[in-house]
Amino acid sequence: MQPIDQFETAEPTDTPLIARVDVGMAVVDSAGDDAGTVSAVQAPGTGVRPDTVAGVAEALMGAGYLRVDGTGALSNDTYAAGDQIADVVDGEPGTVRLNVPRDDLSRAAS
Repeated sequence: MQPIDQFETAEPTDTPLIARVDVGMAVVDSAGDDAGTVSAVQAPGTGVRPDTVAGVAEALMGAGYLRVDGTGALSNDTYAAGDQIADVVDGEPGTVRLNVPRDDLSRAAS
C-alpha cells in the first residue's frame, strides 16, 4: 500500500506551459475575452523568427511564442510570448489563458 501525499509535496514538473499548447486551441486574455485561435507554436530557442518588428521578434524567440489568429473582421494576427501564458486547459480544442490583455500582444507584420 502506498502512503497518501495529503500535502501534495510531490515534485512539480518543469515542463513550460508553452509545451502543452497545440494549434487550434482557443486563446483568451486576462479579462477572459476571446483573443483568437492558436495558428502556430514555437518553443524557446528554435530560431524561427516571428513576422513582427525587430527587437520584439528576438524577445519572442527567446521566450517561445504563439501566433494567434485574431477574432473579428478587422482583427490582426498577434503573437503571445511563452511568459504571457497563465494556464493551458486541456480539452477539445483546449484553451490557452493569457496573463495579459489582448491589446498587449505584439501585432504580426502581415
